[in-house]
Amino acid sequence: MSDRLLVLVRHGESEWNKKNLFTGWRDVGLTDKGIAEARAAGHRLKSEGHRFDVAFTSALVRAQLSLDLMLEQLGQKTIPVHWDQALNERDYGDLSGLNKDDARAKWGAEQVHTWRRSYDVAPPGGESLKDTAARVLPYYIGEILPRVLRGEAVLVSAHGNSLRALVMVLERLSPAAIVAREIATGVPLVYRLNADSTVAEKKELAG
Repeated sequence: MSDRLLVLVRHGESEWNKKNLFTGWRDVGLTDKGIAEARAAGHRLKSEGHRFDVAFTSALVRAQLSLDLMLEQLGQKTIPVHWDQALNERDYGDLSGLNKDDARAKWGAEQVHTWRRSYDVAPPGGESLKDTAARVLPYYIGEILPRVLRGEAVLVSAHGNSLRALVMVLERLSPAAIVAREIATGVPLVYRLNADSTVAEKKELAG
């Protein structure tokens, strides 16, 4: 059954996730653990019987590679794939490439916490979660949602914060609730939508 199916997956662990660095739009690869996480996500989707008509990902290699590994496990590497920077991770601006502990030493733990966990306060030169949502949601509404509502099964491989923007809308979460919501690497979030685009059913395929 693939009617109005939308699956969101955060990429597997990246090299900079492992090093505790702010990544944002920096293009880094996956760790061995991240590769295994992406393959496991594909395997879990296949074991649940999911088949996809189309996939979407960001312009960053960690999300693209994760998608490729999932499709390989699904035996579906020939489906159409669309990538767009609208689905990129939040841009951390001046924090990009910094160790999170070093950032706390430079700006103070409270300020760094505000940048990371507030909804509408951006780090210097970067984006807030609100800013990220402002580019993710129009792309979702214009490109992804119409396909889901037509009955296509859609797989999205993206990032913690770009997916938070989608989850906020899908699950009708407040700004306070969404910044506290963690999205694990390589864990598919499976949504079935009603005809009015609200969520009929949600399932998390954790390992």
